[in-house]
Amino acid sequence: MRMLLGALALAASFVHADSRAGQVQTLYTSPAHQTIAAFAQDDGLVAWFAPGRQPACNAVWVWELGGAKQHLPAQGASYHNVTCNWQIPPSSPVGLAVAGNNGSPALLWTLRESAAQSLRFDYVLGATVADPNERRFQEVTHANRGDGLWLSGLAGSGSTLLYSVTQVEYKDQVACLSTPKQPGACALKITGGGVYRVVGRKPPALITHTPPSVAIAVAGNDVACVPAVGTSTTDGHPVAAADNPIEIHDVTTGTLVTSVTPSGTPLAIALSDTTLAVLDRPTTGTGLELSWYDLTAGTQLGSVTVPLQTTSAIALADGAVVFRVGKSIRTVDLTSQVVKTVATAAATPIGLSASGPRVAWAENVNGRGYIRAVTLGQ
Repeated sequence: MRMLLGALALAASFVHADSRAGQVQTLYTSPAHQTIAAFAQDDGLVAWFAPGRQPACNAVWVWELGGAKQHLPAQGASYHNVTCNWQIPPSSPVGLAVAGNNGSPALLWTLRESAAQSLRFDYVLGATVADPNERRFQEVTHANRGDGLWLSGLAGSGSTLLYSVTQVEYKDQVACLSTPKQPGACALKITGGGVYRVVGRKPPALITHTPPSVAIAVAGNDVACVPAVGTSTTDGHPVAAADNPIEIHDVTTGTLVTSVTPSGTPLAIALSDTTLAVLDRPTTGTGLELSWYDLTAGTQLGSVTVPLQTTSAIALADGAVVFRVGKSIRTVDLTSQVVKTVATAAATPIGLSASGPRVAWAENVNGRGYIRAVTLGQ
């Protein structure tokens, strides 16, 4: 009976999305003292990572709006997973991606650990509703100096789940470790990497011809990649460059579908079946630029200047690009280029994303997590 009452209480905390355009709706309210660390959506699915409070496990929840919900990965004495008791401090963000997977939702999430002062680990984990057992797909590790493997993002759409890895090495490792060090030997360079596709519990498959990337976005059977062309002088993380083409590849064959060359250094991208949106830092001027391009021709369709405080996460909704400035959630119409504020969050939005006309995000207020949404309309 206690389990039944608990399930009913959880179900009662979900509400159906209201279709009224322009009004912010609360889709989900967590139990007391339960926050949300990550949020993602794909079509009619929403997913979130809920840090556990001892003795409860951390859990990844997936919910088909108006239908079934389930938490992953499988928990209990007979199941062994690293997700359950992982410590989730604010300084170690969780990554999350969800894909509908033709009626069998699949999820990827990442957990970060500084196992030693000289190393940093990012674990890429996953499970599906059909097979809720946790699968550890890859351990991505690099040194604090920058050499090693860097995880650069997750993406999910339809039947596609992806993550990207970039390999960084010394220009001449032997000379760098010698005494005395040879000048320039310890400089870092990009030596490999690419985009990996996850299907079920199979080992991740590298998508041929995809470049080492600093950001990826997926829509249908296409993945957009911002190539990594160098490394940061501070910690060695991979960086993009101005006027370098963004590549769109077929996720099955790796074939280059098209490429788009932004006018500045890309900070974030979003992809739909027809459009690529790019937030970039122009080589001249004082603001940031939000531009969108036709995927067929690779030509720019429009652009607007946005505040410097715009965060490096954007999304494509029906007819609009979604972006965030602080707690202000804004859109730019792809036809009229009119920018407007569609919502103001009560706390910093987490996982701001779009699916069709629905813009959704998570936020934590007074120790409790909420999932909010607004439907774009006329």
